[in-house]
Amino acid sequence: MRHTIFLSLSLTAFWLLNSGHNTALMLSFGAISIAFVLYIAHRMDVVDHESQPLHLTLKLPGFYAWLIKEIILANFLVVKHIWLGNKTISPTMVTIKASQKTDIGKVIYANSITLTPGTVTVNLEGDQFMVHALLRESIEDLQAGEMDRRVTQLEN
Repeated sequence: MRHTIFLSLSLTAFWLLNSGHNTALMLSFGAISIAFVLYIAHRMDVVDHESQPLHLTLKLPGFYAWLIKEIILANFLVVKHIWLGNKTISPTMVTIKASQKTDIGKVIYANSITLTPGTVTVNLEGDQFMVHALLRESIEDLQAGEMDRRVTQLEN
């Protein structure tokens, strides 16, 4: 039930922020639209713990701040190696084990790897991620486990 309430509040806020209308007719159209979406979501049985990860809400801002810092640092590293030339670039593909237990945790980890410049999650099978990196040191950073640890903390 709380996932449905959170979804309805999220949809309402999204609709109000995007519409910019506050006449009775437009507000009633918005309410009808939101009610229809909630009805469809319940019929499809898609409102659950995984689709509405409420437990992540308070932890996400700290994780996003850390991830943005990592993205900026990785940008500088990639640009540096591009300027230095091809001899400093060492493309590498390895398999990395993930410690996340839930699907959403694994997806957040895989997407965090892909968001970091110079690295791409190519494949995900179980708890094994195949990662391609432009630089060997990017793989070494992933193998050190800082990102894995932070995503696992976010997940718990």
